[in-house]
Amino acid sequence: MTKGIILLAAGGTGGHLFPAEALAHELKANGYSVHLVTDSRAERFAGKFPADEVHVVPSATIGSKNPIHVVRSLWTLWTGMRAARRLISRLRPKAVVGFGGYPTVPPLLAATGMGVPSMIHEQNAVMGRANKALASRVKAIAGGFLPEGTGAFAAKTVTTGNPVRPAVLEAAKVPYDAAAGETPFHLVVFGGSQGAQYFSKAVPQAICRLDDALRQRLKVTQQARPEDRDGVIATYEKLGVPADVSPFFTDMAERIADAQLVICRSGASTVSELAVIGRPAILVPYPYALDHDQAANAAAIAAKGGAKVIVQAELTAERLAGILADAMANPQSLAQMAAHARETGKPDAARLLASMVEAIASGSTVETFKEKRS
Repeated sequence: MTKGIILLAAGGTGGHLFPAEALAHELKANGYSVHLVTDSRAERFAGKFPADEVHVVPSATIGSKNPIHVVRSLWTLWTGMRAARRLISRLRPKAVVGFGGYPTVPPLLAATGMGVPSMIHEQNAVMGRANKALASRVKAIAGGFLPEGTGAFAAKTVTTGNPVRPAVLEAAKVPYDAAAGETPFHLVVFGGSQGAQYFSKAVPQAICRLDDALRQRLKVTQQARPEDRDGVIATYEKLGVPADVSPFFTDMAERIADAQLVICRSGASTVSELAVIGRPAILVPYPYALDHDQAANAAAIAAKGGAKVIVQAELTAERLAGILADAMANPQSLAQMAAHARETGKPDAARLLASMVEAIASGSTVETFKEKRS
């Protein structure tokens, strides 16, 4: 016998699904049944998501200026909202929680229209478009990096941090291993669904410029798009650098834990997981993010000394090679960065967010939740 159903809604990328997955684990442990509404992109993540059932409802983004495309998108959203209303009527969830991305719009609009307790979680320091559209309608807003005391929705915003998956919490138990002398140096490189292409060129070019002695120490894990993978592998084989190159890694948390240094974008989930695990990083914000949210996400961990932030346009192969050479020669400096990164981590974010969901589901207000929390 469960306490009831909590319906989670998330876009089909890791950035939206990973924190939803972490919350799902916590809610299941607390006795709730969890259902997920998402889109077809989520299939590669579905194996580890602890949902009792996964539902796909029609949705679309209105990004085009073409009137025909706009009309089609509006019709798809209307169709999706009707499907979501039918789903909510059947499931009768205690609460509906959105994690951003356009697939969250129909179920959250349906839920708020039907009077079902609803809230959103915004992973980034700058609110995304889907969450902006929903913010005025929901009862509460949880934030990964959103400031709690400012903004138009300050009264109903709680900074919970970004929930991290059990695999990340497990990886956080692994202490940082400073690679001194001639010991192997594990470099992990990834860029998310949009940002990996740049690293497929920049990182191999930088490693080409390292001294042979440094290259012989390197072991690389690198995410690359399917169309870039063979070229990246060929370059590393030519250099004699052992490398595991793939479009997606199911065990990325473990690989980060094994790393001496990480080079990556600064999406909200990425920064949060790096902080909880405690690994030094070179963060290169994705320059084409609509709201420049990645630069804002990186600011907190960089301010504490847990990462270095470099604008993509300024990161030449020569500069990156110099950064790598300096890092490999100064293991204690990396160890200090790892410690500073861990200081910014919020490993209890999933527990706090689950408590907030339960409070909203029971009819409590955000103000009351804040008072009990303090």
